[in-house]
Amino acid sequence: MFGDAAFILQISLKSSVAVLLAALGETLAERSGVLNLGLEGMMLMGALTGFAVGYATGNPWLAVTASCFVGGAMALIHAFFSITLKANQVLSGLSLTMLGMGLSNFLGRGVIGRSGIRLGQMPIPGLSDIPLLGKAVFTQSIFAYAGIVFTVLLALYLSRSRQGLMIRAVGEDAAAADTAGINVVRVRYICTVVGGMLSGLGGAYLSLVYTPGWKEGMTAGQGWIAIAMVVFATWKPSRVLVGALLFGLLTSLQFYFQVTGVELVPVYVLRMLPYLLTIAVLVLVNRVLMRRGADGASGPADLGVPFSRS
Repeated sequence: MFGDAAFILQISLKSSVAVLLAALGETLAERSGVLNLGLEGMMLMGALTGFAVGYATGNPWLAVTASCFVGGAMALIHAFFSITLKANQVLSGLSLTMLGMGLSNFLGRGVIGRSGIRLGQMPIPGLSDIPLLGKAVFTQSIFAYAGIVFTVLLALYLSRSRQGLMIRAVGEDAAAADTAGINVVRVRYICTVVGGMLSGLGGAYLSLVYTPGWKEGMTAGQGWIAIAMVVFATWKPSRVLVGALLFGLLTSLQFYFQVTGVELVPVYVLRMLPYLLTIAVLVLVNRVLMRRGADGASGPADLGVPFSRS
């Protein structure tokens, strides 16, 4: 029984990393007032870039860096259209997703099925020896540890730092922030590009750690889950982490039932459950927070609104 619980916990953490990293990036972008629906495309391009660079060079850190760069470069396209040209952010983001999906499918045809590098687990000395919990919690990849650290840092940055206050001010009322001397365009550009880099990092995790290799559509909709998670987590990094862990838990149950041969429901239903139940639970939590009037539950007031200096 304890062994099964430890197995589920370990897989839960592993399955939550990619969506956590992407959702943290989207949280930062949306806090500044930029809605980016291109996460799925950026994650796919990050995954392909990570695998391809690792395959060609054998250097995992170069692969990770390249993935972040590609994710940031794609986000820069979205920033140019939505911030500089003031294009519709929904259409720009959807176009970015289609671009990423099409481009990754086209460029990745030559490396499908090939074996690349794999980033292994990094046990934390001492803590990984704790019975049951040690292997499940403290024997993860560096991406998992980074995801936890990024969550804490982003939460503190947005709530406690002067720069975080500037980002929130831009997202709430860009015109007032501009009057106060904040460079709205620069803040939104930086947040959007950094958010894209985190999406690329999430994609690299999929192709270098979670399921090493490349195949078309390997993100399996996690970019869309990340976008929904940000909204239902009311733009708070700590709640994004909880949502990601919930998604990971439901995904791990799918693996557990398959490994143990338990067939409570058909396999195709099991594959849908992590997505359906995660959204259902997050919607429920969001509605409760809205009814209670929780701080920030309605989101940044200027989210998706182009800024024009009058």
